[in-house]
Amino acid sequence: MSKHHHHHHAGCIRPEAEQLLAQAIERCRSLGFRRTKALEDVLSILIRACQPLTLADISEHQDLGSGADKATVYRLLMKLEQRSLIRRLGLHDRAAYYTMILPGEHSDYLICNDCGRIEKLDIHCPVQSLEKQISKSSGYKRLYHELEFFGQCPECQASA
Repeated sequence: MSKHHHHHHAGCIRPEAEQLLAQAIERCRSLGFRRTKALEDVLSILIRACQPLTLADISEHQDLGSGADKATVYRLLMKLEQRSLIRRLGLHDRAAYYTMILPGEHSDYLICNDCGRIEKLDIHCPVQSLEKQISKSSGYKRLYHELEFFGQCPECQASA
């Protein structure tokens, strides 16, 4: 099971992580969040991860210096999700994954129904041209979308 979860790599170090973090904290403050160490830690971990993380990944992360417990982290994630600062991915009956919603960046994901692994879809997103059409015909501006494709990953097929 655990072989699928490729979390503990160094992540891609975003050169602009500090700036993204400052912006995210600002957005939280404008939405009425109290600026706590736990909030900063959680945002920092998610921004630096460059991939979706589970509650366990975040609450057991070495950068969670605030010592926030799992329940505290979970409540923060719920609040961040409600206010559209983060996106929750995955299957509801499994550990959900969380990822930052960053202005101007979007990813679509492939999710395995069997083992729950999540991968970014790295083909050029065909929906972007669709968005332009929808925008033209509907008059809606600043469209965005969140796609999740569900299926069975090659490893689960092999062991079936």
